[in-house]
Amino acid sequence: MQKITNIRSQLIMLVLLVSALSPVNSIAVENQPKLKDVVASPEEKKASDTTEISNAEQQQKKLIKLGPDDEFDRGIPRSSVQGYAEAVKSGDFNRAANYLDLRNLPRGYSKQDGPELARQLKVVLDRSLWIDMDLLSTDPKGHSDDGLPSYRDLVGQVEINNKKHDILLQRVPRSDGVYIWQFSSKTIRDVPNLYRAYGYGPIGEKLSVLFPEYEWLGLQLWQWIFLLLIMLAVAAATFPLTRILSWFFRRTKSQSGLMWARFINGPVYLVTIIVITRHYFDLIHPSLTARAIFEGKTLLIIAFTWLLVRLIRLFKEFYSERLRQHNREYAIVLLRPALTALNIIIVFVALLVWLDNIGFSVTTVLAGLGIGGIAIALATQKSIENFIGAMTLYMAAPVKVGDFCRFGEKIGSVEEIGLRATKIRTLENTVLSVPNAEFASIQIENLSERQRYRFHPLIRLKMDTTTQQLRYLLREFKKLLYAHSMLAEAPLRVRFIGFGDYSLDIEVNCYVETTNINIFKGVIEDLNLRMLEIIAKAGTSIAIPAAIEYQGELKHSEYMADHRFEEISSELSEEEIADIKNTIDYPAGTA
Repeated sequence: MQKITNIRSQLIMLVLLVSALSPVNSIAVENQPKLKDVVASPEEKKASDTTEISNAEQQQKKLIKLGPDDEFDRGIPRSSVQGYAEAVKSGDFNRAANYLDLRNLPRGYSKQDGPELARQLKVVLDRSLWIDMDLLSTDPKGHSDDGLPSYRDLVGQVEINNKKHDILLQRVPRSDGVYIWQFSSKTIRDVPNLYRAYGYGPIGEKLSVLFPEYEWLGLQLWQWIFLLLIMLAVAAATFPLTRILSWFFRRTKSQSGLMWARFINGPVYLVTIIVITRHYFDLIHPSLTARAIFEGKTLLIIAFTWLLVRLIRLFKEFYSERLRQHNREYAIVLLRPALTALNIIIVFVALLVWLDNIGFSVTTVLAGLGIGGIAIALATQKSIENFIGAMTLYMAAPVKVGDFCRFGEKIGSVEEIGLRATKIRTLENTVLSVPNAEFASIQIENLSERQRYRFHPLIRLKMDTTTQQLRYLLREFKKLLYAHSMLAEAPLRVRFIGFGDYSLDIEVNCYVETTNINIFKGVIEDLNLRMLEIIAKAGTSIAIPAAIEYQGELKHSEYMADHRFEEISSELSEEEIADIKNTIDYPAGTA
């Protein structure tokens, strides 16, 4: 099942990657505008102009009439182009024809075709050339340093089949001999050819005639309808695939399967529609204004942001389930702030990408954020350290809530692992709050993780204990340990390890099969009492420091006179161990 889930996840990521890398058709554009340029007001454009003009120069310009008087304001190149743009924007192509030099028309055209040529030129310029009005001359004689004849000014260039065609203005005499600026006859002769390359095409021509003239966001009404039809066709074509994939996940009848199904039917479906629609965007022959708006990729960024946020949510559910399977539910609480921070980062990055797409410089924003980020990082250094410490405690899990542990010189039970500090109830029944950064860096001994308790006493016998008595004690101690039902079979050792300052030392090492401290204390009490009985029976006793003297002490020589020990080995044979094994019940009388 895990393998099938991995294959499904890889399939979905492959679909998303292919969709994201799908190319978007484009045309060669001179000075491609951004969304910011499209929506910027004239005042904003002037404010962004790097040329500084003094107040005295502005006052002088106000006093000078730019160009001759003209009904259509064609005295200078800039006002002539602006007048043409305003005429075609309002749909007044008869007025727009007055800005064209119609003296040398292409074959088959007459002056009566002026409005149609004005319309075709408008379509060509809309789709191929972004005109920056601020670069056009305000001198009645035009630019004098552009390398063109004095009577011509360059508006821009339009490329067809790797060949550039100049869009020119020309200074021509009016009927009364006054010179004005119009689109040159050379440019007008190229308009039919340019329109064949940048026009609406056969379908677009029919639709543009069928629907009324209405433009919004750089698209005609028929283009909006065509775009909507493309989106509906894409949605209808991709609908079966997404439903099949979602059905495939719903078959598992698991919570994760339902979430994956909703993920496919929601953000994946939307992103697919947007990406494929963008791929066929050029079918509607959009203008540069519409292209600038769509190149902002606003819908695509929103859809991808939604997709990533939902993908993070899926990861949270998947990882939470894994933590539950490994009995680490306490770590789930850390996922919420971590994934919330990740979602904020995703939204912030998406906002920066969108600002960059629409023409704003994000380097200044990033520079400001860098300085602010340093200040915030310094101010929140301890908080960040404690949060990282919490992540370490949750992920590595040296202790969890309820565990009894030793850290440093303190012992207590963990009551809470917060994002800032860990609360521990000590043996004195007080609550100690330890910062996570400090708690995660010290040595922690998790006493609750022990599998059994160790019994490891060092028995100090009197110096006058004989070798026969030592062998007897070693043998009887081993018999006791093997016989006791609460002790582990291994390791189990009883050894005479050497000579102390005032004693002969026997080391006992074994493990009590319990994790309950009360049971452990009872078992070692029982073992200690039985061992004292064995020591007394052997005729010796626990050594005491030489400075301590007991009155009425039983003399060793007197005891040895009454008790004689045979020469015995301190080791037990396997048969002896098998005979005595688990013969001592604990507690007594439970057999």
